[in-house]
Amino acid sequence: MSTIHDQAMNYVYQQVLQRLLSFFSRAERTALQLLIQRLAVAAGGMENIGHFKVLVNQSGSRDSCYTLALLRAAQLTIAGRSPATFQLRVANLRWNGSSPASLQNMHRSYSALFLYDDPRVELVMVDHREVLPFDHQAPIGEAGREANRINLLLIGHRRTWNETLELWDDAYLATAEFYGQVARWNNGVDAMIGSESVRRQGHFLEGLGRAAQKAAIAGPQVSSLGFDMLFPLLDGLGGDYYREFYPEEERVAWRPEGQFEACRRTSFISINDMIVGKLEERWPLLSDFLGFQADDLTLYQGDNEHVEPLVAAHLQGLQAHFIEGRTYEAGVSDYLKNSLISMRQKQVPEPVCEQLLASFGNLQALESLRKQAESALQANFELNEIQLTCLLFSPFINAGAGLERFLRNCHPGMLVALPDLHRAMQGLHAPEQVMKWMTDVSGLPVRLIVRLYAMGPVHMPAAGEKASQDPVVEPAADRSAEG
Repeated sequence: MSTIHDQAMNYVYQQVLQRLLSFFSRAERTALQLLIQRLAVAAGGMENIGHFKVLVNQSGSRDSCYTLALLRAAQLTIAGRSPATFQLRVANLRWNGSSPASLQNMHRSYSALFLYDDPRVELVMVDHREVLPFDHQAPIGEAGREANRINLLLIGHRRTWNETLELWDDAYLATAEFYGQVARWNNGVDAMIGSESVRRQGHFLEGLGRAAQKAAIAGPQVSSLGFDMLFPLLDGLGGDYYREFYPEEERVAWRPEGQFEACRRTSFISINDMIVGKLEERWPLLSDFLGFQADDLTLYQGDNEHVEPLVAAHLQGLQAHFIEGRTYEAGVSDYLKNSLISMRQKQVPEPVCEQLLASFGNLQALESLRKQAESALQANFELNEIQLTCLLFSPFINAGAGLERFLRNCHPGMLVALPDLHRAMQGLHAPEQVMKWMTDVSGLPVRLIVRLYAMGPVHMPAAGEKASQDPVVEPAADRSAEG
């Protein structure tokens, strides 16, 4: 019975492969053969391929779905030629900014590629540092959702008040920690496969370096390294990238405990040179075979796929209004103009540029955009505009150096409570209503505001400064005598 079942499944897998290959161009078929050769070399020869395990990150994005299809084609092609093929671990990080549409894209592509129930494939997701079987219907857990929200705020507050808010910096840190840990889980993997361009690798490493500085963790300088050195870099950052924000008793261990290798053997294999052809040529494979569906504003994905254009435009509008003394409309207009310049420099098809323009509608009537952005921030991050404005001013770090500025601009009625606020941020006794106000306005518990108060801001080099220049961590001012 088992033999008959195996034969039947092998027939199904070969049918899947034939249909998948029917969507490949001649150049893609050639790239597939080169990918198989690269994997065989990495495994130490085709005779060892059955013991070789690779990891691929899956976010439900267009590029990650395509990369997975290419790897599956390699896995099934080898299986048709050899006694064994490589093992595949497909892993997804649950993060607050991930959309339900991306989970559906993953599920449809996994189903089309017959990944479910294939013993050669592991489909996992990570939620709040726990590795679980992938389930596209399971919402992110409440504990994970709250941890993501707080981490995003903590990272966001560690900047000088007049510096641009990089709201998604926490995504770099969370993703990097995820890469490092899911590669160790359950006897580990031999290699992680990625199709990111050199530019996108650099963008990720730049974001990770910025986020690591804000998390106050020391590690190797990341800006000059490529993904070839990704895992040594991640090891150098330590096991818990948020350790400086939380006391030891509040830190969450990676689970299931005891199932993570202490010694790593993972390398990184880039297959970016095997992504051939134009984007529009891949749409039949993506849409007709994998069932990929793009949101209107994710047809164009920049170097950071976590960024939502509407929310990013809203942030720039608020930055212009509150910090720069300009209008909200001017900030949104700047965002749109810069996005279009960037897209055209990268030769994004003109219809996609026009779609971005159309999505923003009339810049004279931005109330609808503002409401959509506020709704997305509340739904994804449970972040309201009061808390977002607080984040823009970063009033707690550097011993509350920017607190008075924040109050004068946004909450003048609280200026009278300035001494009490400083006492509360030092962990001293303060009136209950002052403590509640701090939590309501920031979205953070007071005990973590106390941690921020003791930290200095991280000043990142401006666009005109040398990219290789290290971020400057300014020492926290001494305000212990205040109040």
